[in-house]
Amino acid sequence: MQKKYTNTKSWLDNDTVAAWVFLTPALILLSVFIIWPIAYLFYLSFTAGSFTLKGTYWIGLRNYWRLLANHDFWQVLGNTFYFTVATIIPSLVISLGLAVLLNRSIPLRGLLRSAYFLPSIISLVAAGLGFRWLFQTSGPVNGLLAFFSIPDIPWLGNTFWAMPVLILMSIWKQLGFNMVVFLAGLQAIPPSRYEAADLDGANAWQQFWYITLPGLRPTMIFAIITTAIFTLRSFEQVFVMTGGGPLNSTNLLVYYIYQEAFGQFDFGYAAAAATVLLAVTLVLVYLQLQTWGEE
Repeated sequence: MQKKYTNTKSWLDNDTVAAWVFLTPALILLSVFIIWPIAYLFYLSFTAGSFTLKGTYWIGLRNYWRLLANHDFWQVLGNTFYFTVATIIPSLVISLGLAVLLNRSIPLRGLLRSAYFLPSIISLVAAGLGFRWLFQTSGPVNGLLAFFSIPDIPWLGNTFWAMPVLILMSIWKQLGFNMVVFLAGLQAIPPSRYEAADLDGANAWQQFWYITLPGLRPTMIFAIITTAIFTLRSFEQVFVMTGGGPLNSTNLLVYYIYQEAFGQFDFGYAAAAATVLLAVTLVLVYLQLQTWGEE
């Protein structure tokens, strides 16, 4: 009777030791700069006090109850939801249209691709300052309206118009990135599908609806998640352009956390709000991973 031997690798063999040697620096950096701050943020959300000699003290869920009872927090959540949805939809639709157009052989295609991608590499602070100059009361936009005998609009000082200006700036900033993502997705669709559709007599719209969109499903999910994360972490444009005003109408969640932490020095309450933002972001990342795993 022959004996069966099982090859078991020791966790101390050369390959395993080498792997741990190479992974250890990255794991240390990951722990110091990501895992520990997240854990400390979660702990801080259950405390009150300040970083003085008095220190912080444990108060349990009181900060989270304050969030639920605070009208300003719910207004900020509503602003953030409005800002996120109103940024995602146009930036995806416009960038998809541009990608479909620039995926064809048209004149100056390379130049147009570079021009549309350029806003993505511009600093948010610089872009915010530029848009603030464009939409100030005596700025070029009102100058153009005056040419058509339209009265000046206080874009950034009006509770109705301030948020659309922020949304317009964010759409402009995100278009190039989404366009490149969609271009990569379009080039991954086999040309044979379009050739077969041509033979079957499908027109351009039918090819787009039944071939392009299904083929772009993973790309679309990726673009939606990344754009949502981009909008959820928006801070610079609010800080530079509106400061959360007028009347809290453009205050977004990240800027609200900044105000509570470094304006009111209420670090425990700000940490609770930041934990809510972290939870929403983790849900979005989980949905993205689940979608990619199903492909």
